[in-house]
Amino acid sequence: MLLLVLGALLLLFCTLDVWYFLRGAQVFIQALFQPRIWDILAEQRIDGMVLPHDLDYMGHMNNSRYLRECDFARFHHYMRNGLFMAAHKLGAKMVVGASTIRYRRSLAFREAFEIRTKVVGWDEKAFYLEQRFVSKNDGFVSAVMLCRQNVVKCSPESIIEYVCKRKIECPVFPEDLKHWISFISASSQALRAESGLEEKNK
Repeated sequence: MLLLVLGALLLLFCTLDVWYFLRGAQVFIQALFQPRIWDILAEQRIDGMVLPHDLDYMGHMNNSRYLRECDFARFHHYMRNGLFMAAHKLGAKMVVGASTIRYRRSLAFREAFEIRTKVVGWDEKAFYLEQRFVSKNDGFVSAVMLCRQNVVKCSPESIIEYVCKRKIECPVFPEDLKHWISFISASSQALRAESGLEEKNK
């Protein structure tokens, strides 16, 4: 019986990213018992540390882990400010439409850090967030990510109104975000044009 259970667990861990789902459940439960943050534009911080399973061959936090940690930090952020539950009640889905990360300095084994997440704005289709990895050793911003969180079957404005019970004016986009959105738009147009040419050549 024990061998059967061990075999089933081995199969589960080989076919599913079990730790990802367990971590997601932990973030969900943790956020439920934390105080609500009423300001949807407020920066939120969560702590982290570089552990053995985060390392690459150079002994630093590997590149993919930054994106994974950002996923959990955004989920935590949406849970605390009410955007996640509001989207769920409105039948909306929030999916990542684009992200760009810039690595400034590597995070070493056992180095403690903060992920600072904030909503910097929104349009008719998506929320835009900035996430920073800040070393607790010296406060250096080790990496910074911009994320476009697309809203499906609803609009960001509707979700915000549901949470705040009133309309909230979108902040002015910073210049770097404007450039990034322009890049995304240009990339989409180029890919659509490319797809059109491929269809014609068939």
